[in-house]
Amino acid sequence: MAKYYVLLGPPGAGKGTQAKLISEKIGVAHISTGDLLRENVKNHTALGHEAEGFMNSGRLVPDDLIISMVRERIGEPDCAQGVLMDGFPRTVAQAEAFDRMLNDSFGAKISCVPCIDVPAVLLIERLSGRMMCPNGHVFHQVFNPPAAEGVCDECGAALYQRDDDKVETVTRRIEVYENQTAPLIAYYEKAGILVKIDGKQRIEGVTAQIFQALDVA
Repeated sequence: MAKYYVLLGPPGAGKGTQAKLISEKIGVAHISTGDLLRENVKNHTALGHEAEGFMNSGRLVPDDLIISMVRERIGEPDCAQGVLMDGFPRTVAQAEAFDRMLNDSFGAKISCVPCIDVPAVLLIERLSGRMMCPNGHVFHQVFNPPAAEGVCDECGAALYQRDDDKVETVTRRIEVYENQTAPLIAYYEKAGILVKIDGKQRIEGVTAQIFQALDVA
């Protein structure tokens, strides 16, 4: 029987890393709305063009754009065993629409919602310290600094900071999350399926706590 999960947490909480580990462990498709958005932008689709302006300014993409992408993705064959949603839903309205979609199309409902909790100060430190080179190698000023300042260890190219990782944009993204996404915690708590996860731990500790919440050995 297909299982459906939603992974919650602010930008910089490590949702992408954890989602990949979870999907491999339990055999469900990992659906990242961030990846869906980037694919649409990269392919210059109409949805991608419209979404790009919101993404570049650190704002959330409107519900109708996200829902259109998610609806198509869930209908693909690799989602037959279930899905782990990463980055969707972001609002209570999206959560209600997602619940209706699962019920109407699959006769299913969400099984569990792990919520990774990380203080805002730590999130800003994690995100605003990221640097990368044109070839995609990623470093961090504190946690993974390059051997030579501003130079990629792997290819020698100059490192730069993405607009998404600048302090001003990071702060705005966290504010947007708190204002629009945090109410989901109350929504899923009321449904009895939310489990809070301590995101200050090392990656392995976060993973273990999530597996415990999902009742995975």
